[in-house]
Amino acid sequence: MASDSPESLMTLCTDYCLHNLEGTLCYLLDNETLRLHPDIFLPSEICDRLVNEYVELVNANSIFEHNESFFSLFSDPRSTRLARIHLREDIVQDQDLEAIRKQDLVELFLTRCNKLTAKSLQTLASFSPTLVSLSLFGCSNIFYEEENPGGCEDDFNPSRQVLVKDFTFEGFSRLRFLNLGRMTAGVKVETLLRPLASLTALDLSYFQLNDILFLTQWKDSLASLVLYNMDLCEEHIQAIAQLRKLRHLDISRDRLSNYYKFKLTRKVLNLFVENLVNLTSLDISGHTMLENCTTSSMEEKVGQTSTNPGKSSIAPFRNLKRPLQFLGLFETSLCRLSYIPAYKVTGDKNEEQVLNAIEAYTEHRPEITSRAINLLFDIARIERCNQLLRALKLVITALKCHKDDKNIQVTGSAALFYLTNSEYRMEQSIKLRQQVIQVVLNGMEAYQEVTVQRNCCLTLCNFSIPEELEFQYRRVNELLLNILNPTRQDESIQRIAVHLCNALVCQVDNDHKEAVGKMGFVMTMLKLIQKKLVDKTCDQVMEFSWSALWNITDETPDNCEMFLNYSGMKLFLECLKEFPNKQELHRNMLGLLGNVAEVQELRPQLMTSQFISVFSNLLDSEADGIEVSYNACGVLSHIMFDGPDAWMIPEPRREEVVDRMWAAIQRWDVNSRRNINYRSFEPILRLIPQGISPVSQHWATWALYNLVSVYPDKYCPLLIKEGGLLLLRDMIKMASARPETKEMGRKVIEHCSNFMDENMDTSR
Repeated sequence: MASDSPESLMTLCTDYCLHNLEGTLCYLLDNETLRLHPDIFLPSEICDRLVNEYVELVNANSIFEHNESFFSLFSDPRSTRLARIHLREDIVQDQDLEAIRKQDLVELFLTRCNKLTAKSLQTLASFSPTLVSLSLFGCSNIFYEEENPGGCEDDFNPSRQVLVKDFTFEGFSRLRFLNLGRMTAGVKVETLLRPLASLTALDLSYFQLNDILFLTQWKDSLASLVLYNMDLCEEHIQAIAQLRKLRHLDISRDRLSNYYKFKLTRKVLNLFVENLVNLTSLDISGHTMLENCTTSSMEEKVGQTSTNPGKSSIAPFRNLKRPLQFLGLFETSLCRLSYIPAYKVTGDKNEEQVLNAIEAYTEHRPEITSRAINLLFDIARIERCNQLLRALKLVITALKCHKDDKNIQVTGSAALFYLTNSEYRMEQSIKLRQQVIQVVLNGMEAYQEVTVQRNCCLTLCNFSIPEELEFQYRRVNELLLNILNPTRQDESIQRIAVHLCNALVCQVDNDHKEAVGKMGFVMTMLKLIQKKLVDKTCDQVMEFSWSALWNITDETPDNCEMFLNYSGMKLFLECLKEFPNKQELHRNMLGLLGNVAEVQELRPQLMTSQFISVFSNLLDSEADGIEVSYNACGVLSHIMFDGPDAWMIPEPRREEVVDRMWAAIQRWDVNSRRNINYRSFEPILRLIPQGISPVSQHWATWALYNLVSVYPDKYCPLLIKEGGLLLLRDMIKMASARPETKEMGRKVIEHCSNFMDENMDTSR
């Protein structure tokens, strides 16, 4: 069973302040620039949290808007102190780093900040006295500057970007951790790094270096080295073997890249085991083994596993003194062996290995992560996922981290569909499911591509609608209405989106319905119906569209008026003519018109010979049980309620229609089970205390009698709550009421009285 532990006070306060900066920490200068209140001092623990959470919100939540003056709030160390900040993506620009240059940063992680240029190198130098950890991963433009800054630039002489070659880490005396992964080609790494005295961790992912012997200058300090996707050679291996303090070595590669010449051999693995005696973590994922490194499969016992190096199925690892903490074997044949001397292994053999891979590679290797998530998708689809919560959190993290990576969005959204289905519902907390909804909506917003849209819509179908989507109600409706633009031709997405729209406007309050109506909901549904009429097709999209209109017009006069103004009645008549035998379609359309007829100001628009004749003829319909006839009678009951003076047409005559209504009601079975859902009896109850239209009074009484008879648990309490019994007692005393109506009213009162007696609490 899932549990929702409360957020920490720090988390709640941080979130509130970031969503209400102007009302808490700041004021607006000149109506646009944020300024910190002068009496505020915030320590680094709070400032770090504010900055890091802010970046996360901007990147993961499209509703949260970036304020360009945000980073200037932290420009003065006397009032705000920063120490450890993680910035990512394009929201970070040169001026943002410049704004915080006076801070004594200890840790600065810049991830895929492509808007940073060589101007920021000068700012980095201002952090040099205190900086211990620095990541410039994926900051592809940070070593580029304009050739003629401030010079003339036009279409014929565009500004040219040139590589900065004179920057080094001179003066970064405390720097120990450095990540230059996915850096600009052409950067002279050896020159850049030479001034650093005692590096302990270095990441040179994606670099292609002919010579890495310079790394041996840190052979007494370097504990972690990452050379992902570097095409290695014998000289590289010999240099690595000299780094005897290494505890973590990553020489993994993307198997799908085609420029690798290097092949891993038993000799290389033996060299690492013999020389790198402190090694606790090794990643050789994606490598092709040039020769057999495994022991005989005869030595492995079926169904057994072991982390004991002495039993290792990988021969070179038998010489390890202790099992490795981590071993990356993703997309290698070695991961399928039984005796692997490591506590955590990445691979494709089972769920554990796949989850380990997603966890290890999400941050910096989306190309690997997408393939690992695809493996998880297969596990969730075909088998049962045994580590559901871990899997769900990892996929959410990947989707947040790589919202602009189409492959991850496709595979991740597909995996979420299977990880959130009803089988796993009880294991997921409300908070976790809300996180799923947010990343799904992010995907729908960022990608108009059919596969992502379909996956996201299908995933939303796994949630209780509208309850679980209410916290993002406006946003999800806007996205679905955008999908339903009739220019889109993908029928499967339209069908799912209309179903979701229908569910979203069912069982919500009128304020929600009115808001969605103003967003173009009514117009969108009518356009879909028009398109289906042109195609002469009555499918689920057509039926769901009418059902959605039925729901959104319920007790919402503005939406009913929109329906009439946008030629809804014309489409109603055309659908009746084109699809005379579609019972569910007729029920949905008549239910909608019942809502329109409840609005007194709109009823005159229904008072035409054509419309009244259609409603009268539908009284004799046996489509969908009594539903079409019942709804047609409901429409006419409200029209009759306006009295003879409102009957402005010569044909059909009012008396003739009244007779047909009485005849129809007498044919209905009062025990009929219904395909209808009343949230309130108010529109029905207003027809009870009146004498101008006895047939309307009778229809309303019959409706109540049917509902309390067939569904007493639901409708007896509702009728009692809304004062229906008092109205019925008064009606029974009315001289104008028909005897059969009075008798039916007595039965309704009797049913409700019996219900109250049976459910009375007699405990003391």
